Amino acid sequence: MNTTVVVRPVEEADAENLGRVHAACWHETYDHLLSQAALSHLRPERLATMWHGITKLGHEYRQVVAVDGSGEIIGFAASAPGQEDDLPASTRELKVMYLLNAHHGVGVGRLLFDAVVDAGPSVLWVAADNPRAHAFYARNGYTADGREKTEEVLGEMLHEVRLVR
Repeated sequence: MNTTVVVRPVEEADAENLGRVHAACWHETYDHLLSQAALSHLRPERLATMWHGITKLGHEYRQVVAVDGSGEIIGFAASAPGQEDDLPASTRELKVMYLLNAHHGVGVGRLLFDAVVDAGPSVLWVAADNPRAHAFYARNGYTADGREKTEEVLGEMLHEVRLVR
């Protein structure tokens, strides 16, 4: 693993860079699942505005960024208390985790994950057609529990499955 990567809490000043990285990660992750027309609506500025709000959430919400040796944000993750009625109250939900493709496979994803998800029960929703993510989560003890949903993403429908641990 690249030892120059640092995982730290998200700061308000990160919002603009997070918007840019978030948009880039979405293109890398969803280009095969969403049309170019849908993805053309993805604006780093809008995502930055979202991150400005996220940085103000309470202490029960955990948001971290991975920063490379040059100080650039290369990935991020966030979790929150679980909200699924059919799971234990102590369940934590991984809300988001993205890492630029250039940094996959070197342990940064694991650092991000470990920073926001405890060893106890947890849940996440992931695109059904995202084999790399499914493999990562399987290595971390997650299995599909049969729950599925279709979410509107950028005006198109994305099929997701629920993974639990």
